[in-house]
Amino acid sequence: MRLTVLGCYGGIGGLRRTTALLLDDDILIDAGSGAGDLTLERMALLEHIFLTHAHLDHSGFVPLLADAAAFLRQRPLNVHALPETIAALKKHMLNGELWPDYSVLPSADNPYIRFIPLEVDSTVRLGERRITPLPARHSISAVGYCVDSGAASFVYSGDTTDCEEFWEVLNRIGNLRYLMIEATFLNAAGPAAAKSGHLTAELLARGLARLQRPVQLLITHMEPGKEERTMAEVAAACGVFQPQQLQQGQQFVF
Repeated sequence: MRLTVLGCYGGIGGLRRTTALLLDDDILIDAGSGAGDLTLERMALLEHIFLTHAHLDHSGFVPLLADAAAFLRQRPLNVHALPETIAALKKHMLNGELWPDYSVLPSADNPYIRFIPLEVDSTVRLGERRITPLPARHSISAVGYCVDSGAASFVYSGDTTDCEEFWEVLNRIGNLRYLMIEATFLNAAGPAAAKSGHLTAELLARGLARLQRPVQLLITHMEPGKEERTMAEVAAACGVFQPQQLQQGQQFVF
């Protein structure tokens, strides 16, 4: 299984792209602006998108991806998400005003987008690949994901503040190898981070103290322009895990 980081920033500016992870050639986890760098031919290979939540930096390219390569794909794009996320996208995005409702167009029998509701802890199997939604605690309904090849697992937190249930699940993943987790705010913004459903270095350290397994720690979703300071705080608070800043273009094979 191969995972390619198309976008991993908490905002845009210059070469920064928001979150999109390409799994092999046919699965996208989150659909931020990083997905827009795919060629039309690679967009046409996509069969599935798994969304963590409805915020635009994670979902905004769903209708654009469905539209851009529709003439090449000739089949619906399967979008997996919580029922609350699906409802939000249909009400606020695919509402005929911001964008056509591609869940029923060009026809109800053959739409550009087919929504598939998810439940936390309910694994989706795609061949030998297993993708499981994980608990998260954000300002709106959200999940993380565990991507399991059988040989190893890659966990992505999505947007979350400290969530005890998330760490409990990680401790049950016997083949855990990678943890991609957000650290959106500097420690000085701790109260705002907790209220908005995000992590600081200090909140991340609180969660990692519950982790009973070794893991390669990958830091993502930092505020644009504050990455260096944020990573310094993460290193100070979580240095035992040797945290690394996730980079666009990185690939992980597991």
